[in-house]
Amino acid sequence: MKTSSDDQQLAAARDEFVSQWGAMGSAWGINRTMAQIHALLFTSAEPLSTDEVMADLKISRGNAHSNLRELAGWGLVRSVIRKGERKEYFEAEKDIWQMFCIIARERKRREITPALQALQNCTAQTKGLKSKSARAFHGQLKELTDFVDLCDRLMETVARIQKGAAVNFTLKFLKATKSPAQALGLHSQLESLEGKR
Repeated sequence: MKTSSDDQQLAAARDEFVSQWGAMGSAWGINRTMAQIHALLFTSAEPLSTDEVMADLKISRGNAHSNLRELAGWGLVRSVIRKGERKEYFEAEKDIWQMFCIIARERKRREITPALQALQNCTAQTKGLKSKSARAFHGQLKELTDFVDLCDRLMETVARIQKGAAVNFTLKFLKATKSPAQALGLHSQLESLEGKR
């Protein structure tokens, strides 16, 4: 029967996606199970209960519960209450752009902002030092701080703009690869696009 074959292929593809999304999770700073739960909810047509997540991924209640709460804390998953049900259900953000913006904001908050603060502190500590090695160290840190600051501001701006403006900016950015200065100059255009919202 065609439907049975389609269902089997769909289930196999979904299982593969959930598995691979979980494997990529560590590259994004989240654990494998958290990424797998996100993938499962992202690909589910209907909200799922904690019990359904546990059964599908073969994980404990505590593991499912803590990772669902963490995903909700990130804003990637929300709780859904069904009328007449005592169970809590969860659904993932389905809009890809919104999902990207949420992840970018969280990565910025958890990783880039603390790194930038540490770099700024180290740069300030070495600013007045006179020895040749201290000046060289300060210069290297200053360049790195400026670069991380640029990335920080770029991520913040991209995460705030609307989808259409971001796509247009990205296309302009990719076309402007003639020189790094030209490409970096587009940052001001991106800020102006964000200001037009």
